[in-house]
Amino acid sequence: MRAVIAEDDTLLREGLVSLLGPEGIEVVAASADVVGFSATVLDQRADLAIVDVRMPPTWTNEGIQAAVDLRRRRPGFPVVVLSAHVETRFVGDLLADDAGGIGYLLKERVGAVADFVESLRRVAAGGTVLDPEVVTALIRRRKSPLEALTEREREVLELIARGDGNREIAAALHVTEAAVLKHVRNIFLKLGLLADDTRHRRVVAALTYLNQQ
Repeated sequence: MRAVIAEDDTLLREGLVSLLGPEGIEVVAASADVVGFSATVLDQRADLAIVDVRMPPTWTNEGIQAAVDLRRRRPGFPVVVLSAHVETRFVGDLLADDAGGIGYLLKERVGAVADFVESLRRVAAGGTVLDPEVVTALIRRRKSPLEALTEREREVLELIARGDGNREIAAALHVTEAAVLKHVRNIFLKLGLLADDTRHRRVVAALTYLNQQ
């Protein structure tokens, strides 16, 4: 198997080159940035690309952008993205084409060489490998009760969490108190806070909002 690596951390980049060789994975190119990444992968006739999420020059999402661009040019090309932290906002970009051949792993997994190499081989074969911590974070995000709220309802809930009453909320949002009351009722309904609930529904709704921030 032939692999191309883009990783700005010199120690990790060289470490990957050293550990993959004995495992039968030849690193045909290794760079500290993603300049010309897609072209390099294709020119080197690589079977797999490994790229860090945060790369120069801004260290934000250059790696993800490079991975998405590569798969746009070559649909389904196997890519493993490495990240120092769980950053679920990028996972959707990677999985958007639903073509498989995607891995998203935390860098700490590299130390478990056998498992890491197995993950690379699974991705190269068209499989999808997501770090367990990423999966857990995605499940938590999907289960957020706030997802069902409209943008206006979220604005109302934010003001509730701030301690505002209906009159203050109406003034802040330039709507009538009747409109606020309607939004509050919808919020309670969507959060499963029924009228006969013995708990203080505004307090519970506020806590739900604050726990999701």
